[in-house]
Amino acid sequence: MVSRTQSGKHRGPRGFTFVELMVVITIIVVLVTMAIPIYQKSIVRAKESVLKNNLFTIRTVIDNYTYDKQKAPQSLQDLVSDGYLREIPVDPMTSSNQSWKVIMEDATQSVDQSQPGIWDIRSGSDKMGLDGTPYSDW
Repeated sequence: MVSRTQSGKHRGPRGFTFVELMVVITIIVVLVTMAIPIYQKSIVRAKESVLKNNLFTIRTVIDNYTYDKQKAPQSLQDLVSDGYLREIPVDPMTSSNQSWKVIMEDATQSVDQSQPGIWDIRSGSDKMGLDGTPYSDW
């Protein structure tokens, strides 16, 4: 007697056809190409959030220093050496803590007119934000 499989017919090796594999790969590629820009935008949003937080912190510390010492800091390093900051925060858009754009106060309007100091700080980046304004204007 001849041995048969349960269905009565002998079947060859099972697997996916080339067309089925190509359809699956095409679907995966489409999903990945849609996900990459969304991922990159979320990274930029996170960096912008860190930039806003760092700017707020540094500006607050400059104001506190100016109020306490009755003169504005001469450099960002003064904030660190006098204990107002542990270290100068990193500008997330340039990945450096040395790229901050320091805006000095007008000598005629400074608290100590003989030593005008830092009035404001901005990002040193030349890139544009998601809202269309340059980071250097924040």
